[in-house]
Amino acid sequence: MKIEGRTFVVTGGASGLGRATVEMIGQNGGNVAILDLNETLGNTAASEFSSFARFFQTDVTDTDSISKAVAGTMAWIEKTGKPLGGIIPAAGIGNPSLILDRHGSPFSLDHFDLVMSVNVRGTIDTVRQFLQHLAKTTPLGPDNERGVVVLVASVAAFEAQRGQVAYGASKGAIAGMTLPMTRDLSRYGIRVVTIAPGIFSSPMEANMSEKVRNQLLRATEYPARQGQAPEFAALVKHGIENVMLNGTVIRLDGGMRMPSKF
Repeated sequence: MKIEGRTFVVTGGASGLGRATVEMIGQNGGNVAILDLNETLGNTAASEFSSFARFFQTDVTDTDSISKAVAGTMAWIEKTGKPLGGIIPAAGIGNPSLILDRHGSPFSLDHFDLVMSVNVRGTIDTVRQFLQHLAKTTPLGPDNERGVVVLVASVAAFEAQRGQVAYGASKGAIAGMTLPMTRDLSRYGIRVVTIAPGIFSSPMEANMSEKVRNQLLRATEYPARQGQAPEFAALVKHGIENVMLNGTVIRLDGGMRMPSKF
């Protein structure tokens, strides 16, 4: 599917991997609805990318907030004439915590619920609300394709470390929903591709200590560095454009396999 002439939705699009994805789509002739909770960063991104982007302040844990962003996006699409082409839910949080602390006390379920609410519920709620509109677009090309959903998991879906029970569970859920969602949407000509990044330069990575960051990089084969946001966006681009990519989870990690602890 061509990016040019279509509109894409990116949650978490005001910073990090999401922002790089927004920029990539604009550079390739597409429009982008940026959905993000951070109003300051969202307005900054929308101003910088004003020729192809609009910002809708959105709390992905709130169904009504997402609904307002959907309505705003679809009204904008009506004006531009660039139909919906894809949904890229990149919003996510880490919030590490041991399930039992050093005193043997369990972590709060509020901690677990927050991670799952943002990373899993926020993803599926955003996707489901936009899908009803994507499924009604006019199919294009020899394969009658309507669009694509690019989900964002993590290598933590496969080898999460100590303290990542909530995060690993949330990203494992994203990886696990890839195939059934693909099967649900195949009759509509909508594909599903999931990217599982390793250590990338992002606001989440910035919260790591230098010690932890260096130890993680030593677990990477080649190149022995953190990934850069444009490299993530380049894979999103390929996921959008290559119609044979469907129902799969792609690791983007430089050969990293995380140990259980350092």
